Formats: sequence, structure tokens, C-alpha cells
Amino acid sequence: MKASRGCFLAVSLALTAFVAGVWAASPIIWQVSTQAELLEGEVENLSIDSAGRLLLAPATELVDETTAPFLWTILQTRDGAMYLGSGNEGKVFRVPSGGKATVFYDSPELEVHALAQGPDGSIYVGTSPEGKVYKVDASGSATAFFDPDDKYIWSLVFDRAGALYAGTGEKGVIYKIGPDGKGVPFYRTETTHAVSLALDRSGNLVVGTEAPGKVFRVDSQGKAFVLLDSAFREIHALRFDQKGNLYAAAVSSRPAAQETPADRAVPEAPRTTPTPSVSTEITSISIASVAVQPAPEQRTARRDDRRSLRGAVYRITPDGVWDAIWESRQDTPYDISFDADGGVIIGTGSEGKIFRVAGDPTQVTLLTRAAAQQVTMFMADSSGRNYYATANPGKLFRLGSARGDRGTYQSKVRDAETVAAWGTVSWRGSTPATSSIELYTRSGNTATPDSTWSEWAGPYKNSVGEQISSPKARYLQWKAVLAGKGEGPVLTSVTAAFLPRNLRPKVNEITVHPPGSVFQKPFSTGELEIAGLPEDATTTRPSTPPPSQQGQPVPPTGPALGRRIYQKGLQTFVWKSEDENEDTLVFDVLYRREGETSWKMLKRGLSDAIFVWDTTSVPNGTYFIKIQASDAPSNPPGMSLVGELESTSFDIDNTPPSVTMQGVRRQGDRYVLSFEVRDEQSAVQRVEYSLDADRWQRIYPRDGISDSRVELFDLVLDAEAATKSVVIRVVDAMNNVATARGEVKK
Repeated sequence: MKASRGCFLAVSLALTAFVAGVWAASPIIWQVSTQAELLEGEVENLSIDSAGRLLLAPATELVDETTAPFLWTILQTRDGAMYLGSGNEGKVFRVPSGGKATVFYDSPELEVHALAQGPDGSIYVGTSPEGKVYKVDASGSATAFFDPDDKYIWSLVFDRAGALYAGTGEKGVIYKIGPDGKGVPFYRTETTHAVSLALDRSGNLVVGTEAPGKVFRVDSQGKAFVLLDSAFREIHALRFDQKGNLYAAAVSSRPAAQETPADRAVPEAPRTTPTPSVSTEITSISIASVAVQPAPEQRTARRDDRRSLRGAVYRITPDGVWDAIWESRQDTPYDISFDADGGVIIGTGSEGKIFRVAGDPTQVTLLTRAAAQQVTMFMADSSGRNYYATANPGKLFRLGSARGDRGTYQSKVRDAETVAAWGTVSWRGSTPATSSIELYTRSGNTATPDSTWSEWAGPYKNSVGEQISSPKARYLQWKAVLAGKGEGPVLTSVTAAFLPRNLRPKVNEITVHPPGSVFQKPFSTGELEIAGLPEDATTTRPSTPPPSQQGQPVPPTGPALGRRIYQKGLQTFVWKSEDENEDTLVFDVLYRREGETSWKMLKRGLSDAIFVWDTTSVPNGTYFIKIQASDAPSNPPGMSLVGELESTSFDIDNTPPSVTMQGVRRQGDRYVLSFEVRDEQSAVQRVEYSLDADRWQRIYPRDGISDSRVELFDLVLDAEAATKSVVIRVVDAMNNVATARGEVKK
């Protein structure tokens, strides 16, 4: 806590100088302290554990770098040498113990996805896209061993009796091949591809498939049992641990809509492994690892939840119970291995991350990051040391048990959304003797750091807090460098403060509701409470809506409004506003009459975006209002900004129309009562008459439409009606009502 108080004290002192500028009053604190937050950045030779700690990663040693862009598979033979299957030239490299990689066999095909050592010591090579198995002796001399009709050889495994099984595509057939190279279909998976093969302790064949992603167990008689029907498209890798638990790496594949022309140039390669893009001249190569987006109607509710996942790792116990121990929306799992403590090691793409999963419940650690885009396969040697192959580029690494002595972490780029002034940067962690933590910062005005960004400033060595010396800009990034021996330093959180430039608030919209329309305050109790009406205003007005407004829907604008009611003489205004600094806003309401140029203050300091005006306080006429939004509550005196918006025009008319009788004339046996209706401000909306207090009947003006402030009417009555009492009722567009008595015949 002491360090925390010191940090924020330093922040306050550093930000004091900014108040004199055009900066927001309250600093924004950017803190990175959880695993999820740290995983948004980039690591080099560092681990991120489940507690959100940055530590020195296990030392990784580059064994060799091949000339191939992709290494798909690793095989260690009984003499200790390692063989690497590659693409895009279909070469097999041999790496002797302590030696360098040399080309052992150059196949006629483009890809080598499967390698196996036979009982006779020969190396068996599965190729694609021509789908052949070659037998290569110790000298590198090869003969075609098995040539099925299938296009792809994805996996090879020998059983205890020396029979070779080959998983193929595009028909998903598994072949059993004898020592003489003659093979027969052993099991048809009824999937598109039989991708991965393994043998369990009982000698049963375990198969992972693609389209769909299932795990089968097939006994020696070819009888299959589904162990896992996953929500993913492909089971890419299968691994058994020492307890007999089976681990399956499940991945999604790219929907056809996301294919690129380069992808379609691949010779029908279907897998979601890093897929080579090859033209006829093999002039360019790329790798794609993209999640599938299956159609919603093809999935159950549980599977819909996994549509955005890139992949998962399942654990299947010997009794058949399975669960997902790892899932990711960012990383695609390619292979699985185990460390000396029983932890599960997962190699992924497309950022070359290696994760460790251990514990119950499981805890996930980002163990390290490879110097390549994909970690394609693991291999544990006889001493328990883990090797892994990569793609983009094709390299072979050895993962050590001891920690390295130096690592770097770069945070994600923080967007201040406008030019900002930087405060202090501080951090928490531990630095044992002979270890250190140094922080650096840089800033720029492009979302992705480039040559226009500032150089790295620092190192900042005071964990309590140091002033960031990077120039003012919109974007900020920090970098941590950890160094030490043994366990080394531990970084648990980094905090940076900044003040964004104060931006002017905006009033985006003003809604002028129909005259007399007001709204009850939500959740109001007791007496009628009108939203937006000043407390000193009276509400003793008729509350029955006129016929012209009954049943009208409430426009979906402004704040939450309650039930609509009618109050004669009141006018409701609702507005929308925003402030990009997220400052608290207050509002002033001003008005002017049409023809005037100066604005008069109507109401100051409103906190809600609604106001009700008692219009009986001003003469009839056409008016405008203006809403001014101020961020003064969140800024020091003299530093606040104001945004404003003017409404459309609206009429105020609280005077009823007048009715002038113009006389009666006789037409045969009928009588015509003529009269004029005049209104000083608004149009005549509706005229009705009643005979001897009977029902109201509509009457229309001479021109047939009520649309002006002066209208002439002729009421035609028969002889009997002319003897009755006639009452005229007139309503103008502002719902003012007037009545008049008409005399026809005594």
C-alpha cells in the first residue's frame, strides 16, 4: 500500500502542470495487472502465469534452422538422430546428435507430413499431394513402398507386430500395410481426412479426423468406437501421457468465404495446419490459421458458444470421460507434449506461443514464445528434453528446464482517443539480488507503431513512479525488460497515467414534443411528478389528452421517460448529448422569438437532458430554444468547454380562436349559417357543431381543408334542425378550444 500511495502522489504532482493547458481535469489510470491483460502484449523469453505475473521463461536453444519454410513433423530414431519432414519442397532433413541438419531425402512431392521408423530401421516417409509412402534406408536411397489412390498421407504409425498404418485423405481411409508394401483398407472413418494416429496401451489404434473432428478407437478387428465428437472441424494431434490419458488438439478451419487466391492455389490441401500457398513456380509462401464460422442453424446451443474459438485441447481419461482443459479464441493448437512435472505443453500459431496447463482446476501459463509463427510439432527425447519444430520459418528448437537470463515484454498500444499529456509510470514486482526490471515508453499518433513514433524513452528504474518523458501524442506503449539469474525478477503490474485533451461536449439532437405532452417521472409515487418540470411550476392543468394526441407513441429519444400525460400550456424538450472525455455535463436552456437575434436564459444548470417549459409565461409566437452543454463539473474554473445546438422552430399559442357569425340565408327549405373562424397564431384544426346538446358533428370549411389561421364555414340545416339550439366548437392546432352560439330561426 505504501508503494501505491507513493505512485498516486507522484501522479498528482506530475499532472499539476497540465491544469494550465487544455487538458481534462481528471487523469486516466491505465493499469495492466492480469493474465488476460498481459496476453494482449508481446513477449520474448518471458512467461505469463495464471496469476498475471511476468517471469523469465525457460531457456530456448536453437538447434538448427533449415532451408524449408515449414517443418511439419519430427521423428527421433533409435540411434538418437532426428528427422524432420518439411514443405514446400518435400524434403526430409536429418539432424544427428550434436550436429547440423542435412538433406536426408528429397521426395518428388511437395509435402512430408508423416515419418515413422520401421522394425528394420528404415525411415518411412508419407507425402502429399500425390499420397505415397516411401521407404528410405540409412544411406538415403528410397523406394516407393505404398501408393494408394488417396491424395494425402497425413500420418503413419507401426503397431507392435510391425504392421504400418497410414491415415489418408480425401476419403478418410486408414490402411494397414504389410512388410511387403501391400496395403488394404483397415477402417473407413466416413470423414474427409484421417489426420492423426496413435496407439494406446492395449494396442488399439486411435484416430483423429477432419470434417468432422472426431476421435475414434479402433480395435484389431477394425471395430470402431467414437471417444469424442468435438465441436471443431479437425483433431490435429493425439498424445498419450504416462497415466494413459489421451490428449487431443482440436482446431477450426477457415470458411470458404475467407479464402484468398493464394490459398486456392494450394494443390487441394485441406488441413488447418499451417497451409502452404504455392503457385506453379513456387514464388511465394504464406501460412494461414483462421477460425471456422459454422452456420448457426448447423450447431446446437452448446456448439454455438464455440464458433469463435480457434481451438481447444481435450483430455480423455482411460474410462472414456473427457473435458476441455484449454480453449483459445486467439491461438490455434498444433501439438501437445508433457514436461517432467506432468504439465501439458501446447504449441500454437499464429504467434508461436507455447502454453503450459497444469493443476486441478487447471491453470494456464504462457510458457514462452517461439521465434516463428507456428509451433507445429513436439518431440521428447529419451532424456525427457522437449524439442519443437516451427513453420514460418522452419526451425528446430530445444526447450530447456532452466530459466533464461533476459526477457522483454511490449504492452498493447493504448489509445487516449485524443492527444494526451503523460503522467507517471510505475510498477510492482520483486527484484532479487542480481536481477533488475527496467521500463521504457514511446508514443505516436498512428495506431500501429512505425518510424514516425518517438524512440523508446527510459529506462525508468524507480518502481514508485517516474514522469513519462515521451512526447504528447494520442497513443502510448510501454516495454519492460527483465534480467537476472535463477528465478530472476517478477513483474506483477504496470500503471501509467495520462490526461487526455479536453474535448468540447456535443448536443447531437433536440426533440420538441407536441404541445401539452409531458411525461411522468419513472418510478414516481404519490402526487403527479412531471419529468423535467421545475419544482416551482404548478401542474393544475387539464390532464386529458386532446383527440389529436390520444394513442400517439412516445418517440425513442432522450432519457428514459414514463407514462405520457397531457398538461395544457406545457412544452417538453428532450435532447441527446455526448462528451468524449466522459465528463459530467450540465445544461443551460435559452430561447428566442422568431425575428429576434438575442437569446434569453430560460433555465440554468440542468443535470438531466429534459426540460418542461410553462409557455403561458410568454406571448404567443414562433420560438426557438438552444441547449448549451458544459463540462464544468469535471474541469477547473476557466477550463471548461461548451457545446450547443439550436432546435427547429415551434409555435406557442395559448389563446383560443375567435368565431364571428356572418348571418343566415335561406336556400329553399334549408337554412345556411355562415361564420368565420380566426386564430392569431396557429391553424384552425377542427370545427364541430351540436344541436340541442346532442353529439358533436364535424363540419368542414368552404375550401374543404382546415390548414390556415382564417377559415370560412357554411353550416346547412334543414327546417327542423334550424329550430334547435346550435353550438359551435373550434379547436386550433395548439389544442386551444373556443365555443360560440348560433341563432338560425325562432
